[in-house]
Amino acid sequence: MMSSTATTAKVFGGRGQYKTWSIGLNAGATSQVLATGGSNDFRDKKIELGYGISVRDQLGHNFGLQLDVRGGKVSGNNNSLANVGTYTTKFWQATLSGVVNVATIDFIRRKNSVNFFINAGAGLAMYNPTGVTAAGVPFDYKNGAAGGNAGTGRNVREFVIPIGAGVKFRLSDVVALNFGYTENFIDGGNFDGVTTGSNRKDHYSYGYGGLEFTLGSSSKPSLEWVNPVAMMYDELYDAALRQEVEALKGRVTNVENAVTDLKKDSDGDGVSDQFDKCPNTPAGSVVDGSGCVIVFPTASADSAATGTAYSNIQFEFDSSVLRTSSYPVLDATSADLRSSGKTVEIDGYASSEGTAAHNMALSRDRANSVKTYLVNSGVSASKLKIKAYGETNPIADNSTEEGRVANRRVSFKQR
Repeated sequence: MMSSTATTAKVFGGRGQYKTWSIGLNAGATSQVLATGGSNDFRDKKIELGYGISVRDQLGHNFGLQLDVRGGKVSGNNNSLANVGTYTTKFWQATLSGVVNVATIDFIRRKNSVNFFINAGAGLAMYNPTGVTAAGVPFDYKNGAAGGNAGTGRNVREFVIPIGAGVKFRLSDVVALNFGYTENFIDGGNFDGVTTGSNRKDHYSYGYGGLEFTLGSSSKPSLEWVNPVAMMYDELYDAALRQEVEALKGRVTNVENAVTDLKKDSDGDGVSDQFDKCPNTPAGSVVDGSGCVIVFPTASADSAATGTAYSNIQFEFDSSVLRTSSYPVLDATSADLRSSGKTVEIDGYASSEGTAAHNMALSRDRANSVKTYLVNSGVSASKLKIKAYGETNPIADNSTEEGRVANRRVSFKQR
């Protein structure tokens, strides 16, 4: 069964989806003795009543800021020393503390119901010590007393640091039961009314129990008790999310099928069916980029075979590399240029496959290949001019393979 919080809150939805404020009431026992030890001016403790109210803002699942206002009294005496010394200090204090939930025992539950916490903070304590010193001299810091003490007319004010720990039980979505213990360290040595000797810092402890009430709309969960792991688990099983995942799976399958179709090559000529303009070509055929068989022209008797000067030079598809069959024509052209001193224009062309910009660059490369050959054979570079025409000025129909083959050429124009 899914938790109720899964429908009202999301893992990364922010604090606005939770109840974060709470108020608590507590009461318990105070003592001059600390669980962690420490010395006191009065040897024997006396348990007294303490009480308080707290307001907390839960900033995260495990951390909150808490304002505590507490009051009560702390007492001690030296009865075990057969001594008249005694004191009672009435106090009020206000502190601001950080509260950290450090553990839970409800690992198998969707909602936590028991949290262990620690807290520490700082604030101001106001108090009035009264009593009798070990020498039998009465004291009352505020109102004065016999023995020459005229009184101050006001409560003592000192800095206080509370440090504590406790356990909290969730009774319902609104109410929790708290038990805690706090050690309070006073920045003064007169909390017990005795300031003689080393004037050491005083302290007292407060063990308490109380109820805490979460404030806010009943439609929102309490941030402190929400289990983020359970929420994340429930979100994975959210119906809308699962539908999105299934839709994503379908889109991935479609993409995979489309890629498979793009790779399919039924006739095995190296061009996928998507781009093959000539399907079912015979096995072993040499094809161009559109999958059509390349028909290579045969050298005519009056040109390449016989080496007639200034005949057209043919090139392979998308290539500017000279064929060996072109060498006789180039050699004859070189001989005539060297003997006659003529100047010629070398014009490069391309068929219509590819972009116009690509074909223009290809035709220039073809013309430069011819020029390089002629220069290397002894023709002066100043006698050779280069011009590129790209796929313009075709001499045959570019819609047929034979025409495209004829258009992949370099021609000469005497000047």
